[in-house]
Amino acid sequence: MSFEAHVTEDRRLVMLRLLAEDTDYSVNSSLLQSGVGLFGHSVSRDLVHTDLTWLAEQGLVTTEQVGSVLVATLTQRGLDVAEGRVRVPGIKRPGPR
Repeated sequence: MSFEAHVTEDRRLVMLRLLAEDTDYSVNSSLLQSGVGLFGHSVSRDLVHTDLTWLAEQGLVTTEQVGSVLVATLTQRGLDVAEGRVRVPGIKRPGPR
């Protein structure tokens, strides 16, 4: 697996974990962009939108366009992946917290 693939898998896991930490499991793409930056992923809003679209295709989040941002909401399956109960190829498996 390439280094870029590892980075992508980690970034997607970070997004799911950030959503899992929110009280209503819902965060907009602007805040997610800032959040993943805190974990060492300096990314564009476009890449955040691309990842959210991919996560939605996997059934891990739902998204809603609100102005220039996407609002992502974690699904039960997404929570299971964020907490390591389910494995999805393309997302890093979480380690112990």
